[in-house]
Amino acid sequence: MTTESILIREGSIAEAVALSMSIPEFRAPHQAEEYQKRLAGVPALILVAESVGKVVGFKVGYAKGEQVFYSWMGAVLPEFRQFGVAKALAVRQEEWAREQGFTCIQFKTRNRLKAMLQFALGNGFDIIGVEARETLGEYRILLQKML
Repeated sequence: MTTESILIREGSIAEAVALSMSIPEFRAPHQAEEYQKRLAGVPALILVAESVGKVVGFKVGYAKGEQVFYSWMGAVLPEFRQFGVAKALAVRQEEWAREQGFTCIQFKTRNRLKAMLQFALGNGFDIIGVEARETLGEYRILLQKML
């Protein structure tokens, strides 16, 4: 698989929810109601990545104020990682956010998700905060990238 074989398009809540059920890192994936609640009444974007007609990744975000776009949920099926799917989704999300007038993108990840932290740092995000939780692995790391 190459990045040329990845189609990035706008998707639906149903597609994001369905794919999230196949992501091993998601211990309790959000249901459609949570997506609807977060995306209601604000500028929002749902992207999906397709390869050979199969949805293999997604990225969902929404406005968190006038300048900040919050990249809330996203993942790539394990067998499609390391092929540039996450990068392609991130690039398209950044383009869209910039076109909409946002000045930065923020997101949180868990300390235990080292691949996500490495991806973020390697793609120009800075750590801007940490939220303590019950265990060190569950600490939330807040990241931001200026557009």
